[in-house]
Amino acid sequence: MNVDRTASRSWIKSSYSSEEGGQCVEVAACAGAVQVRDSKDQAGPVLAFDRAAWQAFVRFAAGHGA
Repeated sequence: MNVDRTASRSWIKSSYSSEEGGQCVEVAACAGAVQVRDSKDQAGPVLAFDRAAWQAFVRFAAGHGA
C-alpha cells in the first residue's frame, strides 16, 4: 500500500508514551488505511495497514484474539 506523504493527517501518539520520548509510535487514520510511524523519526518510514488488519492487530494486542 502506498503512503501519500503530502496528505494532511492528525497523528496520535501512544498513550504509553511519556514526555521524555522512548520507544513510541504514532498512528493516523486516513482514507482506507491506518498509518503508523516512529514518533522519534517523523520524517522516516510510514507503515500503512488496511482497516481490517489494524483492527485484528488491536484485538490481538488487547488480548482478545483475532
